[in-house]
Amino acid sequence: MFRTIGIRNLFLAPFCIWAGIFIFVPLLFMFYYGLTTPAGNFTFENILMIFQTEFFYSLKMSVLLAFISTAVCLLLAYPLCLILVDRAKSAGAIITLLFILPLWMNSLLSTMAWQTILERDGTLNQILRLLSLPDFTLINTATAIVIGMVYNYLPYMVLPLYVALTKIDKSIIEAAKDLGANTWQTFYKIILPLSLPGAVSGITMVFIPALTTFAISALLGGGRILLIGNVIEQEFTFEYNWNLGAALSIVLMIFIVVNMALTVFFENSHEEEKN
Repeated sequence: MFRTIGIRNLFLAPFCIWAGIFIFVPLLFMFYYGLTTPAGNFTFENILMIFQTEFFYSLKMSVLLAFISTAVCLLLAYPLCLILVDRAKSAGAIITLLFILPLWMNSLLSTMAWQTILERDGTLNQILRLLSLPDFTLINTATAIVIGMVYNYLPYMVLPLYVALTKIDKSIIEAAKDLGANTWQTFYKIILPLSLPGAVSGITMVFIPALTTFAISALLGGGRILLIGNVIEQEFTFEYNWNLGAALSIVLMIFIVVNMALTVFFENSHEEEKN
């Protein structure tokens, strides 16, 4: 028994070393710089800077666009996953594979492709001009950022939701229809409650990267819309104010921890209801 435990600890050691170097040590540095002045004195002033107008506006825009992108991904993922579940296994697998193909491409390249599509003389406006329709100015707007987020993060919503829907016993849905439930009632009363764990996982997997993104907003926002990720990047790379950049990162991490805590609380509540 002790020998087995020793072997397990031996295999666990590389991960512990990796986590210590690349997770815990950077976190310690982040908290050190975020809670100290350049002279090394302890302070909360760096964190309180989030309430300044420009920083608070960037945080508010980040939360708003992340929420909108997550909601759009959820609304698009549900009908798509329901269609995939109803398909034959072979056809569903092929469609799912085609859908997650963008994940195999670098996200920066796909975002730059959207930049080409949405710019003033881009593909979208060229098609509209051929149809004698007015141009759309989408580049360097919040709408363009949301489009980029939805395109990049939609697969992360689809995958857990698809898995949750495949676990639903079809006989339950057939029984609901036999009892007179229409399509909406079947979805609202049966499918939605049973697939909520997958939806919650998808929401977490989309909301967190959407909240922390800076590359998508930089490329599609053109520097006109600064999200909190862009502000943190600027503080580290242009202003060289590591203390303020680390403090803003701590604030952002608080939002992520709260989101994950709510996810765990919901999953535990759902398991208790099932039991």
